[in-house]
Amino acid sequence: MSKIATLEVDGQKIELPVITGSENESAIDINKLRDLTGVITIDPGYKNSGSCKSEITFLDGELGILRYRGYSIEDLAEKAGFLEVSYLLIFGELPTAQQLEQFENDIKKHTLVNEEMKNIIDGFPKTAHPMGVLSALTSALTAFNPKAVNVENEKEMYEAICKTMAKFLVIATWTYRKSMGYPLNYYDNTKGYVENFMQLMFQLPTGPYKANPIIVDALDKLFILHADHEQNCSTSTVRMVGSSHAGLFASISAGVSALWGPLHGGANQAVLEMLEEINKDGGDTDKFLAKAKDKNDPFRLMGFGHRVYKNFDPRAKIIKKAANEVLETLGVDDPILEIAKKLEAAALEDEYFKSRNLYPNVDFYSGIIYRALGIPTDMFTVMFAIGRLPGWIAQWKEMRENKEPIGRPRQIYTGHPLREFKSNK
Repeated sequence: MSKIATLEVDGQKIELPVITGSENESAIDINKLRDLTGVITIDPGYKNSGSCKSEITFLDGELGILRYRGYSIEDLAEKAGFLEVSYLLIFGELPTAQQLEQFENDIKKHTLVNEEMKNIIDGFPKTAHPMGVLSALTSALTAFNPKAVNVENEKEMYEAICKTMAKFLVIATWTYRKSMGYPLNYYDNTKGYVENFMQLMFQLPTGPYKANPIIVDALDKLFILHADHEQNCSTSTVRMVGSSHAGLFASISAGVSALWGPLHGGANQAVLEMLEEINKDGGDTDKFLAKAKDKNDPFRLMGFGHRVYKNFDPRAKIIKKAANEVLETLGVDDPILEIAKKLEAAALEDEYFKSRNLYPNVDFYSGIIYRALGIPTDMFTVMFAIGRLPGWIAQWKEMRENKEPIGRPRQIYTGHPLREFKSNK
């Protein structure tokens, strides 16, 4: 028997259906609320509003669960590669060996970026933030791919997906090369996707570059952990922009801009900036832990706790191990990373942080890895975007295939009522 919620407005009672998801999440369907009662709901930040039904990602913040298409994040990070997980998110099932090989080969067909894109990146000053450049370059891809994708044509959709996966990785690394004043590199079709990221970023014309397999494995895991995270700010933005039937590149560009914010994708950059602040102050972690506990002190401990997870972030458990392996492999001697280790150890033992579930999150550990690799802090969010790309594509594809209506939130107007015009001249 289906559940019903009863709502009374000004003496009028209406019944609203209650929808239950496959993991027993419940939602009151208010689709007809305004038609039936003339009122709307108000929910700033949409903390209690479901914007869609989705088969892609399930997370339970209280229990610390994250699953893609029903597979636990722990299993995927341990047993799958990034392109395999990308295929799963976008197309719904894990690929066969043949499908995965074909997917990787089809991505390689589109890895060459039009040379005229260099004219666009040349127009940015060297000091431009990489995320601003990435958003602009992603949007600019529409100029070189002007034909709208027919979402009902399976072949067209597949080609658009492969093209986006291919070109986005290249232009993302170009934002780093631009900031460093290095020549732009090209994708090497003899190497894998994540290994290509390393050579696109770091290979110089003055000598050969060989990626460390432990580093490649750690980045592969990081990209998997970032690949999707349900209806967060940037993903909701991609779906909202796509609901107007804007193309894939334009929608992804909007997602990049949303991710740029320090409350979303910029969190791992904020972690390193905090660690640098502590280091400049003398490196006394106990002092800053005390500041974090002081309600009257504006200092915040970045990289601890999570808006959704009220338990240990499941992604942090996985990447903590990878972070330790990277630091050990590289033998990095960096006071910033030593401060990070001290903060982590103290917070995991301190009852104040444990009682409030303020555990180190994925942003804390990812920032440490990127720092160890020599990636500058303003590139951290670009790294996040590379990982999140397949999730954005999957959400855009699902939204279009489900023929979801254009997003159009309502509001409660609180401004002046009608007033007579009187000039102040």
